[in-house]
Amino acid sequence: MNDTTTGSRAVSVVILKGGVGKSTTSMNLARQLAEHGKTLFADLDPNGHATNGLGFEDAYQSDINLGDIILEGEATPHDLIRPTDHRFDLLPSSDTLEDVEKDLAGAMQGSARIKSKIVDPLLGEEYDYVVFDCPAYPGMLNNNALVATGNVMIPIEPGSSAIGGYKRTMERLIEPAREYIDVDVLAVVPNKLSDRIDQQTEDRELIENLNTATYEVNPSQPLKEVVPDFARITSEEFEAIDTGEITPPKPGIRHRSALSRSLQHNQPLQDYDPENDQIVYYEELAEIVAAGGIER
Repeated sequence: MNDTTTGSRAVSVVILKGGVGKSTTSMNLARQLAEHGKTLFADLDPNGHATNGLGFEDAYQSDINLGDIILEGEATPHDLIRPTDHRFDLLPSSDTLEDVEKDLAGAMQGSARIKSKIVDPLLGEEYDYVVFDCPAYPGMLNNNALVATGNVMIPIEPGSSAIGGYKRTMERLIEPAREYIDVDVLAVVPNKLSDRIDQQTEDRELIENLNTATYEVNPSQPLKEVVPDFARITSEEFEAIDTGEITPPKPGIRHRSALSRSLQHNQPLQDYDPENDQIVYYEELAEIVAAGGIER
């Protein structure tokens, strides 16, 4: 558990693989954390999917960008932060973030700029929680997010490359960072699930791998220990499913058309479809962040 101030916490949502629900997870996590305390949602992904999805196209193309705050500009975070209608504030991405990435590479203490210029002054003072939506590639923006938060959530979806994307993130991003700082994996989040798990589907393969893999997220911490309760299925339970003794649960965050439609309406799921059956799982993720880890 990495805190900057007691009762406050920052978290990076990251995986080195595109199209796995990273922006959807981070945005809806921020929305549910807003029920726990004042929340800032920071979009560090140069493609600006979350920023544009929330309807802030003007901010994405603004003359002021993250570089003006964390490099040599005179801007402050408040010059960039936008209030939203969803109980959290937005630090928007911009179409010039790739240039900021390059400039950070040559800056003194380039990996600590977001921590010193944004997180340290704001977390615990103005915000209880800060959520970073990170790029899908290794680089200075991801390094900054890890240094600034010390906590990560890793979204993952069914498919042949699912566990590979997770391992690549650990090996190319998180483990190298751990040579210098503490980084805790708060949760690995299976999402975009749609198929049954009482048959040999990709959904079942993913859930079985997460719950039985020997890969460790930390020394002596098996992968299964960071699987949220909504995706936790033991080997004994799988055996009972296969023999028909128990009704198969539907673990993970399930595919729902409302998740994509909510972005078309510039809203998180909570505001677009407050009765949606998946909101409870984003709330569970928020509780994990608030607690600093999974409490079984």
